[in-house]
Amino acid sequence: MTTLRRDLLVSATLLAMPALPRGAGAVGTAWSPDRLLRVVIPVAPGGSLDILGRLLARHLAPRIGQPVVAENLPGAGSNIAFEAVARARPDGLTLLVGSDPLTINPAVYPRVGFDPVRDFAPVIEAVRAPQVLVVNPASPVTDLAGFIGWARETQGRMTVASQGNGSIGHLAQAIFAQAAGVGFTHVPYRGGGPAVLDVVGGHVDALFVTLPAAIEHIRGGRLRAIAVTSAQRSPALPVVPTVAEAGFPGFDVVTWQGILVPAGTPGPAVARLAAELAAVLALPEVADDLARQGFTVTAQGPDRFAALVREEAARWPEVVRRAGARLE
Repeated sequence: MTTLRRDLLVSATLLAMPALPRGAGAVGTAWSPDRLLRVVIPVAPGGSLDILGRLLARHLAPRIGQPVVAENLPGAGSNIAFEAVARARPDGLTLLVGSDPLTINPAVYPRVGFDPVRDFAPVIEAVRAPQVLVVNPASPVTDLAGFIGWARETQGRMTVASQGNGSIGHLAQAIFAQAAGVGFTHVPYRGGGPAVLDVVGGHVDALFVTLPAAIEHIRGGRLRAIAVTSAQRSPALPVVPTVAEAGFPGFDVVTWQGILVPAGTPGPAVARLAAELAAVLALPEVADDLARQGFTVTAQGPDRFAALVREEAARWPEVVRRAGARLE
């Protein structure tokens, strides 16, 4: 039986179990897991969050001496998983693989069942990755100046895709359009994978997408990378310039991914999980695997990760408003 099939079978069993009330069975001051840990992944199998969640789960299990299962719980732009973990029992046994939608979605959706700052205890920021602007290799565009020129020539008719309305790729696109004084026709997809394939197929002109979703197509010559949105160049694509160095100083939009638990989880549980996950991220095979995918391992602990979540939650509402990404 494959690892994915085994994880999905266990997940089905877990979903059938009755939920425990929040706060039931208080944990003492010392914490050591004595039952199976769930790593909740808020997207369908196959994406970068899924890859990270399964990688961490696989290496965490032998370190804590307990089984760890990766459970996909997609839907509603990840809000289903976010709300489920926010309401889960705070005993250190339910972990969320969180990313930027956790802090963006409250500004996009009229109602969400969680607060990104109040309802979660950040454990560790695991990785970051830039968005990358890509075009089809048949495109005449080879650099950012050419991309801007093309946008102006087409007078807003250029089609630029994203992972979805209100996604980090959509917002990176909107921030760039405002900075460059150009307009695009935004084409939202349900995930980075389908968007990438339509740029490869020549159905859409360009795409802002999280680097790991596009890196193999870039390496294989099926996409041309124009620029990355991080402040520094990506080690995975060292020859590709940043948007900042191509004429837009201060431009910095990155995707972060990390592990959070429900608010109220005892400090010893958070500290133990943070230490064990940091050790996993330091393993050469894990670090090398993530680097090949285009991630930069950050391994920032609870305090720094909590500060990032607060900063991101405060940053996005105005960006979403300017981008017209709020759903009614």
